[in-house]
Amino acid sequence: MNKIEPGLGINRRYLHDEVVDRMRDLIRSGDLEPRARINESELTERFGISRTPLREAIKILATEGLLELLPNRGARVASLSQSEIEEMIEVIAGLEATAADLACRTITDEEIAGIERDHHAMVVAWKAGEEGAYFSLNRSIHEAIMAASRNATLGGIYASLSGRIQRSRYAVHQTTEQWAQAVSEHERMIELLRARDGEALAVLMRAHIRAKTPVIAENFGATS
Repeated sequence: MNKIEPGLGINRRYLHDEVVDRMRDLIRSGDLEPRARINESELTERFGISRTPLREAIKILATEGLLELLPNRGARVASLSQSEIEEMIEVIAGLEATAADLACRTITDEEIAGIERDHHAMVVAWKAGEEGAYFSLNRSIHEAIMAASRNATLGGIYASLSGRIQRSRYAVHQTTEQWAQAVSEHERMIELLRARDGEALAVLMRAHIRAKTPVIAENFGATS
């Protein structure tokens, strides 16, 4: 397991819920990488807690598919096969395509303006080669379109599934050509949002998400 820097302890009332949130963030940010073993001693020290709430959190994250329980050997961060990644990307692409179509029916001018601001900042980060800022803004744009769909059920399914590959989706290195293509597609997304063309935006969004499959698989070291 990667070394985790010491941080602030946890003091909330519902301790295991807070531990779940903190561990989920570590997994999604990549601080805990695919196949990394969960070091209970290190995490209890990091969070300033006993093993009981940590183990409760591990069970919850296992039901979410973020951790794998190992018989008599603790737990590790879940890994994905090539076929699992392809299946997940296909579902996420469908969810984002549906959200895009719905968003074009309900999105406000103010929401589009917010997405445009994030897009312009993302382009600045792209030109400066600042990948961290770029991917953070990229994620914000996708989540804003999902939120604009006004469909909580859709958003809940998306958040759960997308979280399993979030780091790989938003933070892996792309080639110069892939990066430029992604920016171009984002520019087109905004044009279609302004036009409220849900059908065209859904088609674009599906293709945009599917294009991420190879880089996500590479990050997971996936095999068929």
